[in-house]
Amino acid sequence: MNQIAILKNSVGRTDLADSGAVARPFTQPACNTRATELADVAVGHRTGLWESTPGSYLRQVAEAELMHFIAGDCTFTPEGGEPVRIEPGDTVFFPANTRGRWDMHVTVRKVYAVFAPGGCPDDSTDQAAVR
Repeated sequence: MNQIAILKNSVGRTDLADSGAVARPFTQPACNTRATELADVAVGHRTGLWESTPGSYLRQVAEAELMHFIAGDCTFTPEGGEPVRIEPGDTVFFPANTRGRWDMHVTVRKVYAVFAPGGCPDDSTDQAAVR
């Protein structure tokens, strides 16, 4: 079963692993990078900034989606799963076909990337039929 991946407090995390220097630096010393993986995803087709006022609704996006919450407070309850509280600073990955209920407790704003069908390892079905 696909699971929602959440990187709690991605803004303030200090447990990132050293990934080494960039491959083609313009400066010396080369930039050093640190990272932690949330999910192995491919380049997406839609990205932007999104906001919702308080309320509840069913999730309508069939494709895989990566989100970073920058304001607000909400809960997502996946079909057949337990509610997950999401707060500013959380980064969340939803595999394709994730269904469930959004509860926006206050106005929520997020940065998102929606991955086209076939653009993500968990995306093995025809998404056009799901819309």
